Amino acid sequence: QEELVESGGGLVQAGDSLRLSCVASGPAFSAYAMAWFRQAPGKDREFVAAISWSGDHTRYADSVKDRFTISRDNAENTLFLSMNSLKPEDTAVYYCAQSKHSGSANYQWSQYDYWGQGTQVTVSS
Repeated sequence: QEELVESGGGLVQAGDSLRLSCVASGPAFSAYAMAWFRQAPGKDREFVAAISWSGDHTRYADSVKDRFTISRDNAENTLFLSMNSLKPEDTAVYYCAQSKHSGSANYQWSQYDYWGQGTQVTVSS
């Protein structure tokens, strides 16, 4: 059973940057794909970015492409999301997720088996 713990959220102004981290507790971190999803109040959870087991392949939602960067450090069991040029519409709870059966960077939440508790990102205008 993997435990995922996110950190790095906060309150920032539009145009600012944040870097989210997600530390995984289990030994299988480096074998499987990881992703970030987010959920704004009153909205469904949506895909943000995903990364393959090796880090060689990434996928992004159109809304964050060219502003967000997903990366991973397999030696430290850590996933990152660097967010630049933040907008008020980026305000949401951000969740990291890990697959236990695939190394590919999928965008579908159903492909992920373990989830963190979430970290709040609030962007003021």
